[in-house]
Amino acid sequence: MTPKILEAKIHNLKFWIAESSPQRLRSMFQTYLEKVDFTILDCVEHHFPVQGYTVFWLLAESHLAIHTFPDKNRSYVELSSCNRQKALLFKQLLSADNLPIDWDRAEEGIF
Repeated sequence: MTPKILEAKIHNLKFWIAESSPQRLRSMFQTYLEKVDFTILDCVEHHFPVQGYTVFWLLAESHLAIHTFPDKNRSYVELSSCNRQKALLFKQLLSADNLPIDWDRAEEGIF
Protein backbone atom coordinates (compact mmCIF):
# COMPACT_ATOMS: atom_id res chain seq x y z
CA MET A 1 0.00 0.00 0.00
CA THR A 2 1.34 3.43 -0.97
CA PRO A 3 1.42 5.91 1.93
CA LYS A 4 -0.69 9.04 1.57
CA ILE A 5 1.41 12.14 0.97
CA LEU A 6 0.04 15.41 2.26
CA GLU A 7 0.86 18.61 0.45
CA ALA A 8 2.48 21.07 2.85
CA LYS A 9 1.13 24.62 2.75
CA ILE A 10 1.98 27.46 5.08
CA HIS A 11 -0.41 30.38 5.56
CA ASN A 12 1.31 33.53 6.81
CA LEU A 13 -0.16 36.55 8.51
CA LYS A 14 2.29 39.44 9.13
CA PHE A 15 1.52 42.86 10.59
CA TRP A 16 2.57 45.67 12.91
CA ILE A 17 0.58 46.56 16.02
CA ALA A 18 0.79 49.82 18.00
CA GLU A 19 1.53 48.07 21.31
CA SER A 20 4.81 47.16 22.98
CA SER A 21 3.89 46.06 26.51
CA PRO A 22 5.15 42.48 26.99
CA GLN A 23 2.40 41.68 29.49
CA ARG A 24 -0.42 42.98 27.29
CA LEU A 25 0.95 41.36 24.13
CA ARG A 26 1.46 37.96 25.72
CA SER A 27 -1.97 37.97 27.38
CA MET A 28 -3.81 39.27 24.31
CA PHE A 29 -2.26 36.87 21.80
CA GLN A 30 -2.46 33.89 24.15
CA THR A 31 -6.20 34.58 24.33
CA TYR A 32 -6.53 34.79 20.54
CA LEU A 33 -4.67 31.51 20.07
CA GLU A 34 -6.95 29.82 22.60
CA LYS A 35 -10.14 31.27 21.05
CA VAL A 36 -9.12 29.91 17.63
CA ASP A 37 -8.27 26.58 19.25
CA PHE A 38 -4.65 26.43 18.17
CA THR A 39 -2.77 23.65 19.95
CA ILE A 40 -0.15 25.43 22.07
CA LEU A 41 2.85 23.19 22.68
CA ASP A 42 5.11 25.78 24.33
CA CYS A 43 5.64 29.49 24.83
CA VAL A 44 9.10 31.04 25.23
CA GLU A 45 9.87 34.68 25.90
CA HIS A 46 13.00 36.79 26.15
CA HIS A 47 13.41 40.29 27.59
CA PHE A 48 16.41 42.03 26.04
CA PRO A 49 18.79 43.76 28.51
CA VAL A 50 18.26 47.35 27.38
CA GLN A 51 14.85 47.24 25.74
CA GLY A 52 12.74 44.95 23.65
CA TYR A 53 10.95 41.68 24.04
CA THR A 54 10.33 38.60 21.92
CA VAL A 55 7.73 35.94 22.58
CA PHE A 56 7.31 32.77 20.54
CA TRP A 57 4.49 30.22 20.70
CA LEU A 58 5.21 26.80 19.27
CA LEU A 59 1.94 25.46 17.93
CA ALA A 60 1.10 22.01 16.66
CA GLU A 61 -0.05 23.88 13.56
CA SER A 62 3.22 25.92 13.35
CA HIS A 63 4.10 29.13 15.30
CA LEU A 64 3.39 32.73 16.34
CA ALA A 65 6.20 35.21 17.01
CA ILE A 66 6.09 38.79 18.34
CA HIS A 67 9.04 41.17 18.42
CA THR A 68 8.70 44.56 20.18
CA PHE A 69 10.25 47.90 19.29
CA PRO A 70 9.51 49.95 22.44
CA ASP A 71 11.20 53.10 21.11
CA LYS A 72 8.48 53.19 18.44
CA ASN A 73 5.69 51.67 20.61
CA ARG A 74 5.21 49.02 17.92
CA SER A 75 5.53 45.28 17.61
CA TYR A 76 5.92 43.01 14.63
CA VAL A 77 3.68 39.94 14.66
CA GLU A 78 3.94 36.89 12.42
CA LEU A 79 1.67 33.87 12.45
CA SER A 80 2.61 30.89 10.29
CA SER A 81 0.11 28.08 10.18
CA CYS A 82 -0.50 24.96 8.13
CA ASN A 83 -4.20 25.26 9.05
CA ARG A 84 -5.81 27.82 6.73
CA GLN A 85 -9.13 27.91 8.59
CA LYS A 86 -7.47 28.71 11.92
CA ALA A 87 -5.26 31.36 10.33
CA LEU A 88 -8.31 33.03 8.75
CA LEU A 89 -10.25 32.91 12.03
CA PHE A 90 -7.25 34.41 13.85
CA LYS A 91 -7.23 37.32 11.38
CA GLN A 92 -11.01 37.77 11.70
CA LEU A 93 -10.76 37.99 15.50
CA LEU A 94 -8.02 40.61 15.27
CA SER A 95 -10.02 42.65 12.77
CA ALA A 96 -13.23 42.42 14.79
CA ASP A 97 -11.51 43.81 17.89
CA ASN A 98 -10.39 46.96 16.03
CA LEU A 99 -6.84 46.67 17.30
CA PRO A 100 -4.31 49.31 16.19
CA ILE A 101 -2.94 47.08 13.42
CA ASP A 102 -1.08 48.30 10.36
CA TRP A 103 -1.93 45.73 7.69
CA ASP A 104 -0.45 47.88 4.91
CA ARG A 105 3.17 47.88 6.03
CA ALA A 106 3.63 44.12 6.23
CA GLU A 107 2.89 41.33 3.82
CA GLU A 108 -0.17 39.27 4.58
CA GLY A 109 1.04 36.14 2.84
CA ILE A 110 -1.67 34.44 0.81
CA PHE A 111 -4.67 36.26 2.26
